[in-house]
Amino acid sequence: MARFCFVYLCMKSTLKKLLFTLAGFLMLSSITACAQKQPKAATVPTTTTKKDMSNWNKLTKEEEAVIVNKGTEYPGTGDLLNNKDKGTYTCKRCNAPLYRSETKFESYCGWPSFDDEIAGAVKRIPDADGSRTEIVCAACGGHLGHVFLGEGFTAKDTRHCVNSVSMNFVPDAKG
Repeated sequence: MARFCFVYLCMKSTLKKLLFTLAGFLMLSSITACAQKQPKAATVPTTTTKKDMSNWNKLTKEEEAVIVNKGTEYPGTGDLLNNKDKGTYTCKRCNAPLYRSETKFESYCGWPSFDDEIAGAVKRIPDADGSRTEIVCAACGGHLGHVFLGEGFTAKDTRHCVNSVSMNFVPDAKG
């Protein structure tokens, strides 16, 4: 009888270890399943071109704080907020055309608002927290502001909220 009890206790101990190991494995696999990497898209070789900074404009400390360090100017303080002239808004750092005056509208947010950019001029980058989308100059990468969708301000349902300090304005030639 003692031998039977010894064998039973050994099997019971082994069974406990096996169940504990199995439970640990299941817990570990469920945790790693949540952290699975998304499948990578097929990689296509691309050529990267180095940005030519020699043609960039010299920035003031305030401009650098916004354009380079991704800051924000105080609402309602920008020189271009109430501009109603016809022309083109260009990047303060590299002079690339960004927006046409026809796409500017009043959103009462404190910064110039546009519902469309010049094709290929603005790049959208999701913020690290995922709550907003940053907009930068496609030519030099300078920070412009953020883009918001679905607010209903215009038929395009898009609002580019741009720091005045990130742009220059070039009026159309009077003819």
